[in-house]
Amino acid sequence: MLGRTMAATDILTGWRDVMCDAVRADGPDLSMRQWSILLTVYLNPGPHTVRALARDLNVPKPAISRALDALSILGFIRRVRDPNDKRIVLVQKTAEGAIYLDQFARVVESHQDPAPVSALYG
Repeated sequence: MLGRTMAATDILTGWRDVMCDAVRADGPDLSMRQWSILLTVYLNPGPHTVRALARDLNVPKPAISRALDALSILGFIRRVRDPNDKRIVLVQKTAEGAIYLDQFARVVESHQDPAPVSALYG
């Protein structure tokens, strides 16, 4: 149990370090819900809709819409009408969102411990 606690502490400490660096950067503060939506849109194949995001994240549609409003204002996503069914709104990636996530990925990467050479060769 102690080893498991230590591992959790190490993981959380690493995550805290990443988050502190992100806070120090000059970017926006995203909520966990906004992060979840942003990563879902960018990491999973689309098309993405409010209904599908709500289902996949198990979050009410109004909460998804509010988070998308904020992400849209930041330029990280855009909403467009489905050309085949004007009732459906598609959630799409943007260049600004891709740049933001790439910068964040670099912060995360900077906190990764490189594997020791001995681990690579047994």
